[in-house]
Amino acid sequence: MTPEEYERWMVRDCARCGRRASKSAEWSDGPICRTCYERAMRVRGRCPCCDTDRLLPGRDTGGTPICRDCAGIVRDFFCDRCGFEGLLLGGRLCEHCTLADTLARLLDDGTGRAAPELLPLVKILLEMDRPKSRLIWLRNPNAVRLLQGLATGSILLSHDVLHQETPWRTVTHLRDLLRDSGVLPRVDRQLMLYQRWLTERLATIEEPEHRQLLRHFATWHQMRRLRTEAEKEALGRSQTNHAKQEVTQAGAFLVWLAGRGRAIGQCQQADIDAWHTESLATRRPSQSFLRWCMKTGRMPRLTLPPTVITQDPEPLHQHRRLTMLRRVLNDDSLPLRARVAAALVVLYAQPVSRIVRLTVDDVTDNGITVTVQLGDPPSPLPEPVADLMRAHIQSRQYLPYASNRSSQWLFPGRQPGQPMNPVSLRVHLREVGVPPQRGRTSAIRQLVLQAPASVIAKALGYHDKTAIRLVTEAGGTWSRYAPGDHKR
Repeated sequence: MTPEEYERWMVRDCARCGRRASKSAEWSDGPICRTCYERAMRVRGRCPCCDTDRLLPGRDTGGTPICRDCAGIVRDFFCDRCGFEGLLLGGRLCEHCTLADTLARLLDDGTGRAAPELLPLVKILLEMDRPKSRLIWLRNPNAVRLLQGLATGSILLSHDVLHQETPWRTVTHLRDLLRDSGVLPRVDRQLMLYQRWLTERLATIEEPEHRQLLRHFATWHQMRRLRTEAEKEALGRSQTNHAKQEVTQAGAFLVWLAGRGRAIGQCQQADIDAWHTESLATRRPSQSFLRWCMKTGRMPRLTLPPTVITQDPEPLHQHRRLTMLRRVLNDDSLPLRARVAAALVVLYAQPVSRIVRLTVDDVTDNGITVTVQLGDPPSPLPEPVADLMRAHIQSRQYLPYASNRSSQWLFPGRQPGQPMNPVSLRVHLREVGVPPQRGRTSAIRQLVLQAPASVIAKALGYHDKTAIRLVTEAGGTWSRYAPGDHKR
């Protein structure tokens, strides 16, 4: 078929979106483009014409979705294997059956069936709402190679072996799926990603002595600390990002010091002062490395500049904070997830990095009161916020993300078994008009003026010294509280 013939017979103005494109179907309302065709294959519900609960690909004269029979669509959309009515792929099979066949082929261990140890992975992939996204992922040559290697045994099923595989993004996603399905034991994801970053970072350092010193620092100081923290609770991005900054600045210091003609063991106080003169804030992460070098006898004991506590950003005016909170609670047009997160920021002064680490188990609903475990004791949610929290928890089961159906995160992310990225949540909050940092600062300053700082700190998960500092900055004193308010 020539381009002119293809244009004459296949290209039309879509009856639904108006875009000129290749038609995928010719239905009762006119030619349908591929995008509108696939969108129609996702519409399910009760047909207003025949009152049948099924696929609603058609449209009536008013544009309301109706079933294929009522719309006069001749073609049927029933899977030839399972009978499900929906989007059909090759061989007139639905997405679910096509995905099952694809997984069976890729994970064949040589017996004609999927490797037994990978069956939990198959199960979790088949439970997702939109199998087509997994089918797209399975077209990735690297994903195919890894899955076939695991099935045949050419790639051993262990974290250490997968850690050596490339590319790291595909490997990380696969490891998330394997951990979430129980095929691999759970390890801290952020710690795993930091180890990979460290290996790649050390490989770029040309000076052998510098590389060895940084490896020792990371192994015996950083990794020990991170593993201890990971045993208590899952690491956040901020913790590993700080560790990366420490290594980066430590490497920069070693190069800078070598440029002055000195090794780390010959470092002098003048060198320390000169290093920090240019930018104390930028070079502060290197102090952890310098302290470790002094403690282990790798450099003389010298004096480091004191750490300066940066001031919180200017808080919002109380009137604006309350206006913001009122809009979050009453505007149903805003995304539910953003409304719940915004309430925790503006009402309970919670940082976004802590909000994304909350789980469903941190929320308790006895039918009368809803509490959330931000500190000790759990904080009760007032009724408008409690209703939002109930609705949000209920809506989690309809998330389309792969393998996150069983996730206990209050704000599940797109990666299997992982919470939402704090950066993404900050974007959502700003889109609904809530500045996360200024909103939190305003909330905590108001709270410490209404109750003793130690009580607020314990209930909301703040450090006592932080809460007391905020009282001072807000102009409050202990004499503001009534004698009987905090004797409990």
